[in-house]
Amino acid sequence: MNKFLKSIFYISVLFLIIISLYPGSLLGYLFYGDLELQPNLIENPFGTAINHFICYTYVSLLGFFLYSSSQNFKKLVYGLFFLSIILEVFHFIVPNRSFEIEDLFGNILGVVVAYSIVKIYLFFNKP
Repeated sequence: MNKFLKSIFYISVLFLIIISLYPGSLLGYLFYGDLELQPNLIENPFGTAINHFICYTYVSLLGFFLYSSSQNFKKLVYGLFFLSIILEVFHFIVPNRSFEIEDLFGNILGVVVAYSIVKIYLFFNKP
């Protein structure tokens, strides 16, 4: 089961990289047939930054729980934190994408929230 979940984690990271670096919105194309439209995963007043928060929280939670007892946990935390920044910064150079500070904030907040949840869980569930 652990091997299966790790595969899901790596596939999720790959999917996150692909949808972040594709020149246009793959999700917009899947939902609306238009690469220019960004769908909201949930209706909210914050716009598409909530999509970033949800995706990074999901990927980070999965990875952090899977590697919480590993020596690579700290590397994973830094890796996901820097990935959340780098993928958004790449929007400066990827055609049909634009850098948005709100999206960067959503990325980083998703990683930080996931890290906090895992640390609180581990604190209360010590062996």
